[in-house]
Amino acid sequence: MNKFKRVALIGRSGHQQAIETIARLIEYLRSEELEVWIEDDIADLGEFSGLPHCALEHIGQKVELAIVVGGDGSLLGASRALARFDTPVLGINRGTLGFLTDIRPSEAIEKVGQALLGQFTEEKRRLNSVEVIRDEQVIARATALNDVVLHKGQSARMLGFDLCIDDQFVYSSRSDGLIVSTPTGSTAYALSAGGPIMHPKLDALVLVPMFPHTLNARPIVVPANCVVSVTITEKHQALPQVSCDGQTHISLLLGDRVLIRQSEEQLTLLHPPGYSYYEVCRSKLQWGGRIEPQQDDE
Repeated sequence: MNKFKRVALIGRSGHQQAIETIARLIEYLRSEELEVWIEDDIADLGEFSGLPHCALEHIGQKVELAIVVGGDGSLLGASRALARFDTPVLGINRGTLGFLTDIRPSEAIEKVGQALLGQFTEEKRRLNSVEVIRDEQVIARATALNDVVLHKGQSARMLGFDLCIDDQFVYSSRSDGLIVSTPTGSTAYALSAGGPIMHPKLDALVLVPMFPHTLNARPIVVPANCVVSVTITEKHQALPQVSCDGQTHISLLLGDRVLIRQSEEQLTLLHPPGYSYYEVCRSKLQWGGRIEPQQDDE
């Protein structure tokens, strides 16, 4: 007996391999007599005409399960739309690393079939909310599953800002910016900037400075219920920006304040049987790779 009756397929319309996997999944899901929805971008392709479809922002209202076919970027984009409806998400990797989309395309039919029967591990991933305040007015709002990044935009100059946590002053900084990452995003941009890997079940945030003009700046791990406040203290010709998951961008002015806090929304991520976070890290980050000794030249 299938646990889910209405299923959505989400992916990049311009990615041929993703479209091929989506086509196979549509055929399989319809053979199981399930109601299959697709997002509008895919519906524009002729081969999927006739299937019910709607915008990504509303698809979580229509279905009981969403299957994202693509890379982690595709899942990040979908997660911000689906989390508000608490629609569970299954990820099939057609990208590069695949920390979030952990099913290989060759296993797609098998693993989706197991999920339909209720054979999966469910995991909750918290999102962060962002508010930009200018002249005491909220001018922009956004959410992020991975990270919120304050950066200097197109300027070659460093960015000046003040950092506060829970209304307590932490430090003033001149640097390329600051990464505020959830545990989910700790293996993304924050990791490349020198931040720690945090297990997804941790209720915490990590703040990672980007090329600070000091020798003693280090990443800080704080409770997830903290309110992080960043205020722009220097004027720039090229506007600095705050980016959410590298997909939503908001330009900032001198004096703007960015508030980052844990959102009420959370992503329900489904993993296939046998899923291990440590195996994912071991595979994607090549932990424990053997270094073969070089042979002496004769």
